[in-house]
Amino acid sequence: MQLTAVGLNHQTAPLSIREKLAFAAEHLPDAVRALAHSPAADEAVILSTCNRTELYCVGNTERIIEWLAEYHNLPIEEIRPYLYTLDNNETIRHAFRVACGLDSMVLGEPQILGQIKDAVRIAQEQESINSHLNALFQKTFSVAKEIRTDTAVGENSVSMASASVKMAEQIFPDIADLNVLFIGAGEMIELVATYFAAKNPKLITVANRTLPRAQELCDKLGITAEPRLLTDLPEILHEYDVVVSSTASQLPLVGKGMVERALKQRHNMPVFLLDLAVPRDIEAEVGELGDAYLYTVDDMMNIVQSGKESRQKAAAAAEAMVEEKVGEFIQQQKSRQSVPLIRALRDEGERARRQVLENAMKQLAKGTSPEEVLERLSIQLTNKLLHSPTRTLNKAGSTDSDLVEAVAQIYHLDKND
Repeated sequence: MQLTAVGLNHQTAPLSIREKLAFAAEHLPDAVRALAHSPAADEAVILSTCNRTELYCVGNTERIIEWLAEYHNLPIEEIRPYLYTLDNNETIRHAFRVACGLDSMVLGEPQILGQIKDAVRIAQEQESINSHLNALFQKTFSVAKEIRTDTAVGENSVSMASASVKMAEQIFPDIADLNVLFIGAGEMIELVATYFAAKNPKLITVANRTLPRAQELCDKLGITAEPRLLTDLPEILHEYDVVVSSTASQLPLVGKGMVERALKQRHNMPVFLLDLAVPRDIEAEVGELGDAYLYTVDDMMNIVQSGKESRQKAAAAAEAMVEEKVGEFIQQQKSRQSVPLIRALRDEGERARRQVLENAMKQLAKGTSPEEVLERLSIQLTNKLLHSPTRTLNKAGSTDSDLVEAVAQIYHLDKND
């Protein structure tokens, strides 16, 4: 069995397939234990996020695919087109790239490293990880830390969602102290809301045309959030420090007058407004108000593009570091694999030394001269140490060029002499 990985991600599979092969958090411990105790693998770590499901194993690739399909009760033919399978070296490289955020939807995003650490911790708790995967992931964590320290791959915003949070943090010192209002409940709002929810704001409210859809998004966020109707906006706007809007409305939902009244009720405490809608949800004139910090989708795109360019430059440096670290780890693997052979070779040499020394001591006890004993000892020791390689070379003749080359290299011989 060898180090291998089987997986799919946002680049190889649509959401409809990814969700079928995802491992729910509550089932992950049982799943990784079952995989590591199956005929498919001796060691296993399962990484399952919204964007990827990956099985890192010491095992048989085809059997791992069979296990995955059987676990999720799906035909292999249905999932195989979306899977990638990686051999030993590719698995190492992939683990390093994933941990650094180089394989993420948002280049350089840091959350994935924590998710990998959680996956490894669960595998350790289930005793499904041993020397091979433990070595891989300890090196992976070290590489990720070094690359994030030595390159700018984790800096600057590249997504509209992460940029939204960072812009708010420039105005308010701590998102956890804020009330946040989301106007709309579509895909963009859901993405931005997820980033804000990770900061645990004091209150999140989703205002939407219909309450059921607003409630659905509130439930997804994983923290306490309340739904409201769009018609409630004039009454509740003053309660919020951050307002993010993205709807399909053809007319503005938030006017200058509404914001002016809200600011008076807030006693001119600042409010951050982000309008990601096209056409706009918030009247442009709102930006003229002293304590209203209004940003449009065009403003955010400039930030996103700037961040993307910076990260792409940093990514090139990170990729070069990954290749260097892959080479280091492969060399370490080879060194570890040769340790048992080196130990056995030295043990064999020690046995020969003791045997020859024992014979020499007996000869000295019989009264043989030291000079003669030393001569015999040197001959016997030389014969014992060279007997096996000489016999092997005689059997092989000149046909095994690899063997001849290895012996010549070991003993620093010129084969032409």
